[in-house]
Amino acid sequence: MITNRHTGKIQVKLIVLLVLFSMLKLSAQTSDTNFRKPVIETIKKIASIFKVTINYNEKLLQDKTLEYADWKIDPNNLEVSLANILAPFHLTTFKQADGTYEIRAFQHHRVSIPKSEERLAFLSGLYDDKETWETRKEALKQCMLSAFGIDKAPKMPNSKPILTKKRKYKGYTVENIALEILPGVYTTGSIYKPYPLNKKAAIVVTPNGHFGDGRYRKDEQIRCAMLAKMGAMVVNFDLFAWGESQLQFPSTTHRNSIASTIQVLSGMRLLDHMLTLKHADASRVGVTGGSGGGSHTMFLAALDDRVTVSVPVVMVSANHSGGCPCESGRGIHLCGNGTNNAEVAAMTAPKPQLIISDGKDWTQFVPQLEFPFIQKTYGFYGKKDLVENAHFAEEGHDYGTSKRMAMYPFMAKHLGLNLEKVKDKTGMIDESTCIIEPYETLFVFGNKEENLPANALKSIDKLYELFGEENLKEYEK
Repeated sequence: MITNRHTGKIQVKLIVLLVLFSMLKLSAQTSDTNFRKPVIETIKKIASIFKVTINYNEKLLQDKTLEYADWKIDPNNLEVSLANILAPFHLTTFKQADGTYEIRAFQHHRVSIPKSEERLAFLSGLYDDKETWETRKEALKQCMLSAFGIDKAPKMPNSKPILTKKRKYKGYTVENIALEILPGVYTTGSIYKPYPLNKKAAIVVTPNGHFGDGRYRKDEQIRCAMLAKMGAMVVNFDLFAWGESQLQFPSTTHRNSIASTIQVLSGMRLLDHMLTLKHADASRVGVTGGSGGGSHTMFLAALDDRVTVSVPVVMVSANHSGGCPCESGRGIHLCGNGTNNAEVAAMTAPKPQLIISDGKDWTQFVPQLEFPFIQKTYGFYGKKDLVENAHFAEEGHDYGTSKRMAMYPFMAKHLGLNLEKVKDKTGMIDESTCIIEPYETLFVFGNKEENLPANALKSIDKLYELFGEENLKEYEK
């Protein structure tokens, strides 16, 4: 009788033999097997041929085999060879600063720095004067409006905005707003105004980003309050399916592509409302936001001609177009046979624009890569001086104090705001007098949702239907 111990040894030997047999079958490079080969072996061969280091996580490549693998190696082109081998598995490579390559899962919103450099060079070759650039810009604009679905959006209802009681602080007031931008779809936010308000005021729209606490966080409250104290009427708003928007749409739906449409439309229709206010100055309209709010700052400035000044923060990048579907879910970066956020930012030319970047995210190369590209488009109008870059090489991804300190003077200069209103006795900009309100104070529908309108839409499927579309994201319904 064979014991269990012996049975285990026999099983191990059988497994080893089967693995060896499988490897022999895969290594049989003939038409009988369609020249099938493990991807890892082909990658090693490419590394040997081109004498480069290719790094990868083995879990990413294990069990992956490819037919005609070695035939897909182009001995004259490393990039083509890697693309041929990896593309069938939705994988790609990123060239690192030290010359090595790293294999990663394909991300439609992100490319390597060398590829972004090549893309900018290609785009730059498409236009060499104001006329050719204007043609390109208009084509991009119309395509983006269509991709977002703005051209299919129902008209805004005639309902009055829901406004809470106004709170008065030193130099400014705050009231919350719910605006019905589509039938049954409410965008929620807050309006900050100068106090007292007795003359024409600039308008500033502040799209929110994916920072923790959303529009309720301290940084955003300070930013809005400071701009109001300087003389602007400011409106911010919740991301789709964030904050009070979740009373209508669960947080999982934020990653539906329709989120980007609603956020663009929210900025436009809140601006519609702000311009109806008694003291609104339609000739002075600014927009600023960070991260995802930086993306929507660029989008609003590029698509809405009423915007006169923009400050996109930590998001202008040729190699990263936003990892959330609320930024890149509608394929707007496929417009014009391929564009990127650097070109989208350039669409603002020749209006004043301050691009804020840092050294620890995807905006790290803005001073030497994206900024010169954008500055070129301003040069077509003889307005290179109207685009600026504030780069914080030692900082990371935020809309923190130093970045706000760069934004305030720029907005003051180009929107006719009074910077002296926010300076202390020593002449320094002082944010300490801003009041940080608790979450519940910033709610427009009440602490228990008691003020949510009866017609509030609560179906993501119905939302898509408003645009004549179907929600195809079944797994997140």
